[in-house]
Amino acid sequence: MLVDEHCTLSSGIRIPRVGLGTWMISDEAVAKVVRDGVEAGYRHIDTAQAYANERGVGEGVRTSGLARDAIFVTTKLAAELKDYKSALASVDVSLRQMGLDHVDMMLIHSPQPWADFRAGQSFDEGNLEAWRALEDAHKVGKIRAIGVSNFERADIENLITNGSVAPMVNQILAHIGSTPFDLIDYCQSEGIVVEAYSPVGHGAVLKNANLAGIADKYGVGIAQLSIRYCLQLGLLPLPKTANPDHMRSNIALDFEISGADMETLKAVQGGTDYGEASAFPVFGKTRQVEQSAG
Repeated sequence: MLVDEHCTLSSGIRIPRVGLGTWMISDEAVAKVVRDGVEAGYRHIDTAQAYANERGVGEGVRTSGLARDAIFVTTKLAAELKDYKSALASVDVSLRQMGLDHVDMMLIHSPQPWADFRAGQSFDEGNLEAWRALEDAHKVGKIRAIGVSNFERADIENLITNGSVAPMVNQILAHIGSTPFDLIDYCQSEGIVVEAYSPVGHGAVLKNANLAGIADKYGVGIAQLSIRYCLQLGLLPLPKTANPDHMRSNIALDFEISGADMETLKAVQGGTDYGEASAFPVFGKTRQVEQSAG
């Protein structure tokens, strides 16, 4: 089964090949979502300081009925933390919020603070400071693996050149109609696992009638086709849903997209009208966790 499959990070840590995202699921609701996900078969849960639901995710993990080491937990360092002291302190804040003695992976959520996302300003020095904090937390066992999210090639090269440990993961937006092939190829050439958040494009790809035709050939839904597409590109998809039926269907992927259909899917344009999610990135304000960490 897909949920039993893993890939191995450059550090030797094994990570389940599909994860359950929790963005925009409230702290009050997310514990049940995590438990439902575990019951459906997920063993990889993804959260972030910016999601404001780490407490609930931790509760869900602790009350899942499984041993702690059976669930791979990822969280992300707030994008605004670009100095060593506050970044290191925020690791402990996340652990306290979740009630866990370690997280399996922690990522720098963005190379720029959300208010400056892709605005052209360099935060190379700040990213190195935050990366050094993650490296040190990793050395003492608070974090088993470290990586980045939304980083472009130049941002990653900065860490590889100047850090002590290369990023093990880059978590990026990737789906049919919006697949950054050059960045994916670069990461994979450096031994960096690429995770695909929003593999169904915040639901936008579900509206594509052409994709429905291809999905019908395999007897699956568009969401399943989209997640399988990411897997066949060597990506680790992180579908997000609070619906237990969708959780189960999103990992019912016992089919293979043909080479010809993969080429067709790679050439799809559009599918980036994200509706309510179009405001991404949405984390322009500093959260309490960041203030606590300072």
